[in-house]
Amino acid sequence: QVQLAESGGGLVQTGDSLRLTCAAANSALSSYAVGWFRQAPGKEREFVGRVSWGDSSTYFADFVKGRFTISRDNVRNTVYLEMNNLKPEDTAVYYCAAEFRGMGWGKNPMDYDYWGQGTQVTVSS
Repeated sequence: QVQLAESGGGLVQTGDSLRLTCAAANSALSSYAVGWFRQAPGKEREFVGRVSWGDSSTYFADFVKGRFTISRDNVRNTVYLEMNNLKPEDTAVYYCAAEFRGMGWGKNPMDYDYWGQGTQVTVSS
């Protein structure tokens, strides 16, 4: 059983940056692909990006357009989502999720075995 916890959300202004952290307990995140999803009020959960297991390739949704990066820190057992040039439409609850030895895009939430509780990101205009 992997326990995931997101942190780092908050209220920022348009153009600001945030770094979200996904920390794991009970298991090594290095054995998992880690995806980031978000859900805005009244909308479905959508894929933001992912770092795969193995070669740690990264994949991002088109709306990211080079603004976000994902990285791993296996010593701290964490994965980071660095978000730059934030826009009001990025406002949502952001979730991290883990898929054991996941490869490729992983856009489908059903691919994932474990989820965190989410962290709120609010971008004011």
